[in-house]
Amino acid sequence: MLTLRNQVLAWAGFFIAAILLLWLFRSILLPFVVGGALAYLLNPLVNLLQRWGINRPWASMLVLALVLLLIVSLFLAIVPLVAAQGASLISLLPGYITDLQELLRKWAPQLNEWLGPERALQLESSLADLIGRGVEMTAGITAQLAQSSLTVLNTIAVLFITPVVGFYLLVDWEGMLKKIDDLLPRQYHSEIRGVLGDIDRAMAGVIRGQGGVILVLCIYYSTALTLSGLNFGLAIGLIGGLLSFIPYVGFLVGFSLSMTVALVQFWPDQWILILVVFGIYLVGQFLESNVLYPKLVGQSININPVWLMFALFAFALLFGFVGLLLAVPLTAISGVLMRFALAKYQASALYLGQDTPPPPPPARMRAATAKSADRKAAADK
Repeated sequence: MLTLRNQVLAWAGFFIAAILLLWLFRSILLPFVVGGALAYLLNPLVNLLQRWGINRPWASMLVLALVLLLIVSLFLAIVPLVAAQGASLISLLPGYITDLQELLRKWAPQLNEWLGPERALQLESSLADLIGRGVEMTAGITAQLAQSSLTVLNTIAVLFITPVVGFYLLVDWEGMLKKIDDLLPRQYHSEIRGVLGDIDRAMAGVIRGQGGVILVLCIYYSTALTLSGLNFGLAIGLIGGLLSFIPYVGFLVGFSLSMTVALVQFWPDQWILILVVFGIYLVGQFLESNVLYPKLVGQSININPVWLMFALFAFALLFGFVGLLLAVPLTAISGVLMRFALAKYQASALYLGQDTPPPPPPARMRAATAKSADRKAAADK
């Protein structure tokens, strides 16, 4: 019988086994992870073309070819410019930090007048140290991610194996789902399908919903910052948008870089543009929190941001760049399984306090008890 304990152990064992396999094959996983994500993302389009009368292999080939053509076109058009801006930004950041510290020193008389000499000096040193450390850390993380991404994208595996993996997964997607459904235990078929349906909705929120959020934020920030006249606006906007899959980190990275560059570039003659850059991030944060996430992601992930940030850092530490790609989907799956386990626990006799019959005694004990009862009955006679 599939008891609560057995169900929890089965799902936990499956999840732990998956993590171990990922860790074991982490060095070769990237093209398969990207190919699987592409197949999952594009499957609805292939299904649509199939309903229009195009057979599945041709529909898969057409959709995948169009997407790859779009990606390559964007790569050739934007990446060289972004790479040049990003390299210049990283090389000039120490100078920006020095200029920002000079601005703080120029504001020292006004700060002395408002706060007093001791507090003004303490505030000035704290702000300079905080901004310097934050921008340097941001630059280090950004440079490391950019270097890892460029290295991975230049590998033959990603360039040639990923499209092949994506194509064959798209062609066999519906067949694979049917085979998995046929293998489910008939007695618990509906219950397991319910859990898998929750996982599918969570994955849709992660890959499709959050992917849409990242795309919109990249376009918004890079366009708005470039139109404001901010130096390196395109690179900063794309960096902040791409990092927005980590809660608050994308906003903080983009905001700190933008305000640092804006203060040095526009102060004091064009101070109004500093407010424009500040307003761009206020509007972006409002759109992200109140429009994009509720509409595109909704409650499908339903994960605490603190747990999500921990998972991202933990998976990045264990699996490197592949871990960053897998962290949010696996965290969403673990959240679904945890909620399922909690629901089963709250429906169990252990939680509700209902009386349950004691387990039957072992056979040896039952035999000994029967013999004792027979002897007692004989003695009574």
